[in-house]
Amino acid sequence: MELTIGTPALLFSTVSLLMIAFTNRFLAIANLIRELHDKFKIDKSDKIIVEQIKNLQKRLVIIRNVQIISISSLLLCAFSMSFIFFQEQNISKWLFAGGLSLQILALIMSVLEITMSMSALKIELSDMED
Repeated sequence: MELTIGTPALLFSTVSLLMIAFTNRFLAIANLIRELHDKFKIDKSDKIIVEQIKNLQKRLVIIRNVQIISISSLLLCAFSMSFIFFQEQNISKWLFAGGLSLQILALIMSVLEITMSMSALKIELSDMED
């Protein structure tokens, strides 16, 4: 199989959309943490706030990692395109495979973050169960 310069470029739009989505998620979570921190200063005995902050901190780490992995994927695809330009097909295939693998990893991690988001909502609603 021979790669054309357009093949690795296909991941550029996916990475861009993922970066926009996770930047927005990051900003929303950062604001939530600030709000919860202010509430925690007032009522340090509220266990739900503490659980929420812990969950949000874990999610921030995942979001940061998704962004780093996505950027790395984009870089590998850009290098792959460079090697295609210089007619180094074997190197470009390995770089593209690496970029594609990183993109798959980022998508799997985004599913994990979404699952954690659902856990956060369950924590928030736990006081209504009684």
